[in-house]
Amino acid sequence: MKPEDVVYKLWPELEWISDETLREKTAEVWRRALSRSVLTPEDLYRIPFTLLAGPDLKVSFMDHKRCVVHIARESGAKMNEFFGEDLPVNMDVLISGAILADVGKLLEYELDEKGRAIQGSYGRYLRHPFSGVSLAEECGIPPEVCHIIAAHAAEGDLVKRSTEAYVVHHADFMTFLPFKNKS
Repeated sequence: MKPEDVVYKLWPELEWISDETLREKTAEVWRRALSRSVLTPEDLYRIPFTLLAGPDLKVSFMDHKRCVVHIARESGAKMNEFFGEDLPVNMDVLISGAILADVGKLLEYELDEKGRAIQGSYGRYLRHPFSGVSLAEECGIPPEVCHIIAAHAAEGDLVKRSTEAYVVHHADFMTFLPFKNKS
């Protein structure tokens, strides 16, 4: 890693991916997304992680995303510890998928005249699971990781999720639904 690499500064969790090729491909997806987005790395620490929880949401995109990655990693490790070969979790696939799950939001979101995140015209047609998979495939991300990106949101309710996809899906929703359902 180059010290000036903004993606590794955003995502120190990339170092948890032991497969160097997968780690670098995962970072490259984020580089491409940032290069095509109106959002800056600084915006990711400022904008809310979802547009569905109302205007008072203070949790940033990066706070939520990094929390999901940490929860997914801990969950996968515990599953490996307790279930072993009966339900093995590929930790590199899991971590890469968790890091990439919402990368498509960089194409889905735009900023309004006050600098607030809104769904852009691209996002009205292609939600982030679709644009995320497209970016990932461009960078040579393997299908088992693309599956996590595709299946982490509601779109994944229509497919048979892998174990790793279930873990990321539940880590994401357990840290989203309580905000969405706050009264």
